[in-house]
Parts: sequence; C-alpha cells; structure tokens
Amino acid sequence: MTAPKKLFIKTYGCQMNVYDSERMAEALGGQGYVETKTPDDADMILLNTCHIREKAAEKVYSELGRFKGLKAERPDLKIGVAGCVAQAEGEEIMRRQPLVDLVVGPQSYHRLPELEARARAGEKALDTDFPEEDKFDKLIARPKAKRGPTAFLTVQEGCDKFCAFCVVPYTRGAEVSRPVDRLLTEARDLVERGVREITLLGQNVNAYHGAGPDGADWSLARLIWALNDVDGLERIRFTTSHPNDMGDDLIEAHSSCPKLMPYLHLPVQSGSDRILKRMNRSHTAEQYLRLIERLRAARPDLHMSGDFIVGFPEETEADFQATLDLVEAVQYGSAFSFKYSTRPGTPAAERAQVGEAEKDDRLQRLQALLTRQQRALQDAMVGRDVGVLFEKTGRMPGQMVGKSDHLHAVHVKTDAVAPGDLARVRIVSSGPNSLAGEMLR
Repeated sequence: MTAPKKLFIKTYGCQMNVYDSERMAEALGGQGYVETKTPDDADMILLNTCHIREKAAEKVYSELGRFKGLKAERPDLKIGVAGCVAQAEGEEIMRRQPLVDLVVGPQSYHRLPELEARARAGEKALDTDFPEEDKFDKLIARPKAKRGPTAFLTVQEGCDKFCAFCVVPYTRGAEVSRPVDRLLTEARDLVERGVREITLLGQNVNAYHGAGPDGADWSLARLIWALNDVDGLERIRFTTSHPNDMGDDLIEAHSSCPKLMPYLHLPVQSGSDRILKRMNRSHTAEQYLRLIERLRAARPDLHMSGDFIVGFPEETEADFQATLDLVEAVQYGSAFSFKYSTRPGTPAAERAQVGEAEKDDRLQRLQALLTRQQRALQDAMVGRDVGVLFEKTGRMPGQMVGKSDHLHAVHVKTDAVAPGDLARVRIVSSGPNSLAGEMLR
C-alpha cells in the first residue's frame, strides 16, 4: 500500500484563511495527502497568505527563504503559495523565489489537484484567475473527521466597498454570496461532526444576499434564522460587518434570535468624518454612533468590537481626537487597532503620509484607552452567570477552557465537563485577558 503524502499548511491572517486552508487540505486529501504539523517531513508545503498587514509580501518571501535547505535536501518537495499575496504578486513570486512550484489565488482553490499534478510533472503551476465557476461547488467532499466544538463557515467573499486603504476588492474580487441550501448542508455536516458553534464569515458578511430555496435572495438575518433551526447547533456568530449593511432585520435578529450571540464586530476605522470620507467609508461618525444605539436598544448586553486605523494619510491631531471621542462614546469590549501602512495600488498609498513617530504615539494612546475599556467590561462580568462552551483542557491540572456568550475566554477548574459541553458558569475573577469561573450546581 502506498504511504500517504504529507501536507504542511501555514495559515496567515483572517478567519477566512483558516476556513480556506481547511478546504485546501480537503481538496488535496483526494490526491493522497494527509496533514502534518511540521514542514520538515512534508511532501508539499503551502503558505496561505494575507495581504492586509504591512510588508506582507516581503514576509512571505522571507518565509520561503527558510525552505531552501529543505528543497535542496529533497528536490521532490513541492512548495506553493496561496491566498491574497499569491493573487497580488502572481508570477513575480516564482521569479523572485524559483523554489516555488505553484501559485494559486483565493478563488481557484478547487483547481489545486490539477495544479499539484502539474507541479509533480515538473511544471510551474500558476492560477490567479477569477473563474466563473464557484470554487465551493467544485471542492469535492472527502471523508471528514470529527471536529472541535467551534467552526468557521464562509458565506460571502469579496467586497464592493473599495475603501481607500484596502486591497481586498483586488485580491478577493467582487462580492459573491453562497446559496442558502449549500450553507445549510455544510452547517448540518459540521454539527454532525461535533460542532456546536458556527461563525459565519465574509469580507463584508452582512452584505450577504445568497439565493434561497424559494428563489429569492436571502439576507444574512434570514440565513441566521434558518441556522437557528438546525438541531444541535447552539451558537451563531458572524464577522466582519460594514456599518452601511446593518439592516433592520439583522438588528432585530440580535434582539430575538435565541442562538445569535451578543457579540458584534463592527469596524469604524476612524471617528473623524473628514478621514472617513477620505477612506471612502460612506458613513459618518454620527451615523455609526446612532447605529450602535439601535443595536444596544435591541440587545442591551451586546459586546462591541471594532477596527481602527491611526495615522491615515492627512490625519491631524484633531482627527485623531475625534477617534478617541468615538471610542469613549461606544465603550468597546475589544478592538483591533493598527498604524496605517501603504498598500500598492490603493488610492491612499499616493497621498501625503503621517510621520512614523506620530503614528506610534497615536497608536499607543488609542490602545491604552481600548485596553482600559476592555478591562473594565471584563471586571464588570464578575459575579454574573454566563453560558460557556467548553473547547479544551487548560494549562493547569483539572482546568477546562471555553468561551462565554460574549466571546470572553473563561477557565474553570472542573471535571464535570468535556470539550463540546455547554454549561452555566459564575464568573469569580477577571484577569488581563480572561475570566475565571466556577460551575453552577
């Protein structure tokens, strides 16, 4: 019997890349590959890349350089680059790093078996097209192992917003939503394999408009209500959203859908209307704040998360102060904040840049405020009873770790639960990044 080939995938960036890596592993499973945790014994290495962070391409080239020794020792080793850097750089990757055998963009993963076969035959295999066929339709289901209690499910890809700082419309393409029936089938399959919480993914997930079984386009809210009826699925989340696509039905779902968790990641990027306009965000700070008011009226315990960019081109101290004012008004439970960095080909890359020292100062001040808010909201959880979905054993003997309804990490000393169990817990203390609880009898 032929020994299975080994596949090592390193995933960078967002949750969607995690989902895509799982699909790539399944696609190559049909070619006889099994995953390995180290590149040292791999027959194929795949880097699933992200282009959002600063100098993303250079970091990929640096990572590829580390594999030169492996390639020299084992010439049959195949090395591939996937994801958004692959889409943006294309053939340039092979020119700069000749050890790369295949390059595949985010919309062409279903063609991996063909690309792998070409690479095995000694060709350089490249596919960064935006094919007409749906990659999700073409990915062949393989025998699937039991899963952990949480999973991602991509429902929408691409973005039509064209924010001035962002490469997503160029690397992921226009907005495309997957049909409802296929999503419900995949969700039920995940539940049968042990999943109890699903996070719906999309570059602009609340713009979802997938074809429903009734012939109409369904909104994200309608999809969530259908998932609410899936037996065995206990929790639903979604990310990442745009303020302009937060419809009335989705706000109402936060109020009345039992399985939709009280957590929402809703990026605003800046609190300055001038900068928001220059970012092409198509909303004002006041509109964002009024939207938060409506969401919290629907679900008073809603935990808000956001994204912020500081030092965007032409940002003044007054613009930055407006961001601090917005953060004070919202009171975030968590947030991601970054210094602006240029992305070639985006409009903002050509504008007057803010100095690095000023960016550093503003980022430190913003993160200090966000950290204080996060800690205050965590501290306020002490004494409350919360639902916890346990995911794994903890670092300490007899400890179990899971996530609360609000996505806080919670650890409990107990032998009464196992991964996948959902239980009520009383929070007894708050740490820097997690909560401690005790089981309710």
